[in-house]
Amino acid sequence: MTSVLFVGESWSVTSTHTKGFDSFTTTAYSEGGGALLEALATDDFRVTYMPCHVAVTSFPATRQELSAYDAVVFSDIGSNSILLPAQTFLQGQRTPNRLELLREWVWDGGGFGMIGGYLSFQGIEGKANYRTSPIAAALPVEMEPGDDRIEVPEGVVPRVTGEGHLTAGLEPEWPALLGYQRLSPRQGATVLASLGEDPLLVTGAYGAGRSLAFASDIGEHWAPKPFTEWEGFGTLWRRSISWLGGA
Repeated sequence: MTSVLFVGESWSVTSTHTKGFDSFTTTAYSEGGGALLEALATDDFRVTYMPCHVAVTSFPATRQELSAYDAVVFSDIGSNSILLPAQTFLQGQRTPNRLELLREWVWDGGGFGMIGGYLSFQGIEGKANYRTSPIAAALPVEMEPGDDRIEVPEGVVPRVTGEGHLTAGLEPEWPALLGYQRLSPRQGATVLASLGEDPLLVTGAYGAGRSLAFASDIGEHWAPKPFTEWEGFGTLWRRSISWLGGA
């Protein structure tokens, strides 16, 4: 069984409603990782889901805590949520660099994956800001400075462009995506699927560990329902997470 820590894919929205003289506010909380969590809901995986606001306080801060997992996956959560717990940001206290701990854990044999989104890799306006963080070294891709998003509202079709277990037997073309992050594969990395000239799915080694980058999202808007409901979606992610965990 592969033990997985899945981090991110949550958000809250505050809206102001103005009706003539009067106004009021409402808030709503949402989570966007349902398709992936459903794909991993088998006896082969034990998944711990940590939404963004929970990760700020509860993401592992010791190697012992990380050792409970075979794989850690980030999706749509910026680096500040991991780097700045309340003790540091609000109270000015020294705390462990949790991205450095994660990097060391991967080097020693752990598996780390990053899935794209508005707060992944560099993200919208560069606010995810992983390019100069410690965990960047463990990823099989190089990130661009600044905002790395490519919006493709007309759709772009992913194509299998490399041979490997993760994509074996899947259709050569997958349902269209509506956007992604522009990344460059590191030397020695394997590009398994691409969007035009840009990589979509990249795997690599880091020390004794494994790493994976998926340049698009696992939920709307970049990943519309025809993609997440595609039969190959579950197969791809079960294989990917198993591989990250060393299976």
